[in-house]
Amino acid sequence: MIHPDRCLSSDHVLLTITILIVDEFVNTFKLSIPQNSKQETAFVKDIISIFKNLEMSNIINKDNLENIVSHIETSINQAWTKNAKCLRILKHSKQWWMEECSRSLDNYRTTRSLENWKMFKKVIKNTKQSFFDTKIQKVVNKNCSPWELINWINRCKLPATEAIKFNKQPCITPDSL
Repeated sequence: MIHPDRCLSSDHVLLTITILIVDEFVNTFKLSIPQNSKQETAFVKDIISIFKNLEMSNIINKDNLENIVSHIETSINQAWTKNAKCLRILKHSKQWWMEECSRSLDNYRTTRSLENWKMFKKVIKNTKQSFFDTKIQKVVNKNCSPWELINWINRCKLPATEAIKFNKQPCITPDSL
């Protein structure tokens, strides 16, 4: 909205804008199947059986094809919801966390022994190491360039005395600048 009556002695006019902010729903839960788990194996078996039992001999027109495609879609969605579990997405969610970590943590919580705590920490360390090693290998193999790994570390900035030089001499004092 423009307010010409509020310009005073200036030739500028006050302008006000109203912006509506609408509440947005952010889903904090998701369905997920852990890697290398029994659920993943069962999901893959279900998908294989869906495609094995698929009847494609009656595809004679576009409508039949669309029906088969929609049947595949609903069957895959059913297999996903059957085998996936609901996970809560947190600020500190860990991608590297595996089912073995959960079992080790549960084992420690039931016994509260020092040996099980050490075993839990060892499992965590090995899981993290293998997770990030595979991540690094994916980056290296994808682009075949070790420079892609630079994002994994902080960039090194040169000190100002080394970065500014004149006639191959570092400029250390304001007079040398």
